[in-house]
Amino acid sequence: MLQTIHTVFIQNDEPVQNCLFAMYHIAMQYSDEMGEDLKYGMPLITYKGKPFCYLWTDKKTKYPYYLMVRGDKINHPTLEQGDRKRMKILPINPHEDIPVEIVYAVFDMAKVLYMQ
Repeated sequence: MLQTIHTVFIQNDEPVQNCLFAMYHIAMQYSDEMGEDLKYGMPLITYKGKPFCYLWTDKKTKYPYYLMVRGDKINHPTLEQGDRKRMKILPINPHEDIPVEIVYAVFDMAKVLYMQ
């Protein structure tokens, strides 16, 4: 079976499954220059054809997050570095409304990095 972003999302239980679909749509609506791919079995959102963020879930909490590819260059209080060197995550609580304003604020900061 060919793996797609859709098949990756439906492997999760609710409410995480629905949250991942919403996160995907929020990311794709951010800009006409957003695209999608599947890398390392993970849904990838691209910006101008370059890796922008992954949509994934935390192994322990099972909560979804945006994994910002160039997160180390973004300074936003909601981003978490953890033990990652280059990427940061923007965790999303699947039991609450997605904070679209915060997501887009982080995306705005990330987008600037792709214009240099």
